[in-house]
Amino acid sequence: MTKKILIINGPNLNLLGEREETKYGKVTLEELKKNCESHAKSIGVKIAFDQSNIEGEIVTMIQKAKGEFDGIIINAAGYTHTSVAILDALLAVKLPAIEVHITNIYNREEFRKKSLISKAAKGIICGFGVKGYIMALDSMKEILTK
Repeated sequence: MTKKILIINGPNLNLLGEREETKYGKVTLEELKKNCESHAKSIGVKIAFDQSNIEGEIVTMIQKAKGEFDGIIINAAGYTHTSVAILDALLAVKLPAIEVHITNIYNREEFRKKSLISKAAKGIICGFGVKGYIMALDSMKEILTK
């Protein structure tokens, strides 16, 4: 059976390609989605790709993933550092999760160096730009096929 992975993107990631290009690059969210879809197909997994600027919507995405998806890749963006609700949702659904960040959060402002959601993650990929999503897909496939 083909494994299904939900990719969740948090606040302001809808502005990829136009916001702080020196940090986040020139790839738009739509281009990133297409890259992930193409890579997912090449490694034999299915994905759904979503984005929200609203914390509660992200919590709902996570909750609805239970029973529909086999794993979650999440870039919670700014909510990484503030959202106990997203952490609790990830822990509640008991799906393997990988935390992704385009930038190296440990190489930025002090407040960005703390991730509240890491406790629910099998691993963290940060600092590799949008290629981190491809790395996360490969890693999640490995986790799901063990």
